[in-house]
Amino acid sequence: MSLALAHVATAPAQSTQVFILSNGTTALPTGAVGDLSAEAQQYVTTALADDQKLIHLNHFTHHHFFVVLAKKPTAEQVAEALRRSGHTLHGQLKKEKIAEVYVHNLSETPDAALLLTEGLALTAYQFEGYKTDEKSRKPATLTKVSVVGDAATLDSVAELDGLLQGVFLARNLVNAPLNKLNAIQLAESIAAAGDEAGFTTDILDLPKIEALRMGGLLAVNMGSPEPPTFSILEWKPEGAQNAKPYVLVGKGVVFDTGGLSLKPTPNSMDMMKCDMAGGAAVAGTLFALAKNNVPLHIIGLVPATDNRPGGLAYAPGDVITMHSGLTVEVKNTDAEGRLLLADALSFAKKYDPELVIDLATLTGAAVRAIGTEASAVMGTADAAIKEKLATAGFGVHERLVEFPLWDEYADHIKSDIADLSNLGKGEAGQISAAKFLERFAEGYPWIHLDIAGPAYLTAAESYRGKGGTGVGVRLLYKFLTKKLS
Repeated sequence: MSLALAHVATAPAQSTQVFILSNGTTALPTGAVGDLSAEAQQYVTTALADDQKLIHLNHFTHHHFFVVLAKKPTAEQVAEALRRSGHTLHGQLKKEKIAEVYVHNLSETPDAALLLTEGLALTAYQFEGYKTDEKSRKPATLTKVSVVGDAATLDSVAELDGLLQGVFLARNLVNAPLNKLNAIQLAESIAAAGDEAGFTTDILDLPKIEALRMGGLLAVNMGSPEPPTFSILEWKPEGAQNAKPYVLVGKGVVFDTGGLSLKPTPNSMDMMKCDMAGGAAVAGTLFALAKNNVPLHIIGLVPATDNRPGGLAYAPGDVITMHSGLTVEVKNTDAEGRLLLADALSFAKKYDPELVIDLATLTGAAVRAIGTEASAVMGTADAAIKEKLATAGFGVHERLVEFPLWDEYADHIKSDIADLSNLGKGEAGQISAAKFLERFAEGYPWIHLDIAGPAYLTAAESYRGKGGTGVGVRLLYKFLTKKLS
């Protein structure tokens, strides 16, 4: 993480400082900003009367910024407005080439400084990329954000830092192209992250995957010149509070051509380095949990390969035998993600899990239904669990829209010659994909997240930025840590 977060008791004199004010504030509290002249205080008072939400004082040697909380009907909407204020503030800081800023909270919202800092940090993220020309490289100007005094605690700032590092790990993985991150390199990158954060990674190679008869993963890999991997991540601290583990499963298709059912290139195949965003989210979540020493036993499963049309590539009409023993007729080789996930979901049963959650950039149908603003959710877990996950989603603004898994949808994936077809009808594609996965997620509560919309953005959108967003990391972290309270 290039942007450092810190907690300090006081801000140095003549430093650039940010003050968060309550909505409706008409004047600065007495003594809140010690070095302001009477003229400067009057300027701020006038700006507040004009209902300005971001007020800037340029003292030439340093700056003061005043961020006014938005008036919103719910705490979750206030929180999101603060993150977006952090994004707007970052634009001002970048314009002024400010390297370090100190954040104070003068509002009635206790975690306002952390939320603003979160938006600042997520906006400040830059993928290092591979540029070598100094003229095209633009290093970040903002390098440090310090939260001052009782605006937050040392522990809460450190926790936010650990969480953001998990998000940035996921973003970095998604943004890396295939020639820099094939299935083996993805597994090795996850293992290196585990060494840094404290979780373990067991990488299953091709012989082990073959021994486990993971027919879905093996079939998708047949057209690739490079072998698949199956990574098992585990965070099991002493004193873990859950007797049975939570298992997170992430789709790890490092690049998807569609296989023999070849995708068109513009606005489709050209973005398919992002097709492992589910696996990246699992890695980022494990990183954040381990970095912050969260007392939960978590297992992550990331089956990985690219999907190509070369060599002995699997073909429409093929029948494959999955890890579970079920047979699948391949109707479309571009419906490959569910084949990897199905093997992993079947494998997850060995852990006798408390709950399994999978994440995948699975269907265009989910994007068409709800756009990039939310992820589709379905599953067999009880309503209370899904409600808690949805609440966590609103809390971090990674929102979820639930779709049904009614019995009738099983008809969409019937096959004449196998137990299942890997392709449903033209309608409700996100549901038939989940209905397919449901057959392999038996014996435990399960939730499926189709993150195809928000995982990768082709144009910058506030603090989510452009490219990989790291969606899923903050959602799962919030959901899992809330289970401790």
